[in-house]
Amino acid sequence: MKTAVISGGNGGLGRALAEQLEAEGWHCVLMDVTIAGLQTTESRTPVEVDLTDRDGLSAAALEIISARPSIDMVIYNAGVTQIAPFAETTADSHRRVFEINYFAAVEMARAFLKPLRQSGGTHLAISSVAGFSPLYGRTAYAASKHAMQGFFSTLRSEERAYGVRCLIAAPSFIATNPDAPDQDDDAIMRPGAAADSMDQLSPNAAAKIILRGAFKGRDFIPVGRVARLAALLVRLSPRFYEWVMRRSMYANQPTK
Repeated sequence: MKTAVISGGNGGLGRALAEQLEAEGWHCVLMDVTIAGLQTTESRTPVEVDLTDRDGLSAAALEIISARPSIDMVIYNAGVTQIAPFAETTADSHRRVFEINYFAAVEMARAFLKPLRQSGGTHLAISSVAGFSPLYGRTAYAASKHAMQGFFSTLRSEERAYGVRCLIAAPSFIATNPDAPDQDDDAIMRPGAAADSMDQLSPNAAAKIILRGAFKGRDFIPVGRVARLAALLVRLSPRFYEWVMRRSMYANQPTK
C-alpha cells in the first residue's frame, strides 16, 4: 500500500485529497495543527503537529517514516491567506504567513527528502494563482506562494536524478471554508473563506483535477477556469492580466 503524507490534512482540500487517494488504495497520513474530527482507520493516520515547530515536525516525520513501509507522495497543502492592503498589515503578520506557507513546506520537504528518493516518489506543492501572478489585497500570501513555487520548481531539477518528481498545483478559489472565515486580528485566515472569491470550486472537484494531473506527471497543474485563464494571460501579457485582475477583484470586493 502506497503512502501519501498531506499537510493541512484537516482542511477541506486536505480531506478531499485523502478521500480520493484512499479510494485508490493509498494510505494517507493527515498532518494538521488540529486533528479534531479525524479518525484513525486502516487507510488513514491523523497526526497532530504544528508545522512551524521544526522540532515537532521533525519528530512527527520520523515517526511516520518508521511506521510506513514507504513514503510515496508528500502533499504540501497547509496554508493561510491574509486579505488586507499592505499598508494595513504588520511585519510580524507578513512573517507569520511565510512561516506557515513557505518555511513549513521547506522543512517538511527536508524531512521527507530521503524517503521520497528511496521510493522514487512525488513532492506535490499546492500553490495558488497567486504563486505565479499578482493578486489584489494579498501581498504576503502572493509573496509566500511565489517563494513556494520557486523552491519546488528548483528542487525539481535537483531531485530528477533520484527519480523524484516535484509537481506544482495552482488552484484559483476553492470553497474550503465558506461559512467560517475564522479571521485573526491581523487579517490572516485559512484559505477558502474570502468574500471576494469568484468561480469557486468544491474541494472534491479541485482534488480530482490535482490528482489527475499528478498521476499524469504534469509539472504544473492549473486548477479551475480562473487558474487556466490566468496562466494563459500571464504568459501572453502580464500587464493585461494585471488590468483584468484589478477590475475583477474590485468588482468582487464586499460591500460595507
